This record gives sequence, structure tokens and C-alpha cells, in this order.
Amino acid sequence: MNLDQIKQAVNNGETVHWATENYKVIKDKFGQYLIWSQCNDVYWGLTHRDNITVNCNNPEEFFIA
Repeated sequence: MNLDQIKQAVNNGETVHWATENYKVIKDKFGQYLIWSQCNDVYWGLTHRDNITVNCNNPEEFFIA
């Protein structure tokens, strides 16, 4: 999935994961898209500071549950 597809899916209420179902993409109350590790409750940005580059090695690893 590309960045626009990920954001659109989250905005549509779909559950988007990265690599495994442990990592879930969320949108917080400030409108930031984050990747959440559910097993240890750690969050990091979906993108680098440029807001364009997805924060992972392989964007194809994102999927809708």
C-alpha cells in the first residue's frame, strides 16, 4: 500500500497493519498517523519528518485486516 492508500483506509475506519497484526496504523486526536506496537505500547510516526516517506523499509508490507 502507498501512503495515500494507508491514510484513506484508516480514515474509512479500516484496520491497517504493518508486517504483522501486532503493528497497527492509527490516527491520533491531533490528526497524526502513527504505527502502534500493540504488544509493548510503543508508537512512532507513519512517515519520516518529510511527511512523504513511509517509516518502514517496504511499504508493500502494509495490509488491511
